[in-house]
Amino acid sequence: MRQNSFKPDSAGDIACYFAEAQLYSQQETLGQIVKEIMRSGSDLSRKTICAKLACRLEQASNAEDEQRFRILIDLLSGSPEGL
Repeated sequence: MRQNSFKPDSAGDIACYFAEAQLYSQQETLGQIVKEIMRSGSDLSRKTICAKLACRLEQASNAEDEQRFRILIDLLSGSPEGL
């Protein structure tokens, strides 16, 4: 029997991996924030999520976190930068 060998495009596979990792990180961050809001008993809304993201942005310890929070705020606010 002949096995089909898959030869991945290294650059393409790496780019795809990081794109998926970034998306997961964004989803994970939003999930954590939603849990915090729900546990506190506050109303869950776009406004409360953005407020939490803004607090995290102010407390961010590195540029990567700052960028992630800014992107999420942009996505939730519907600004063109986030789309």
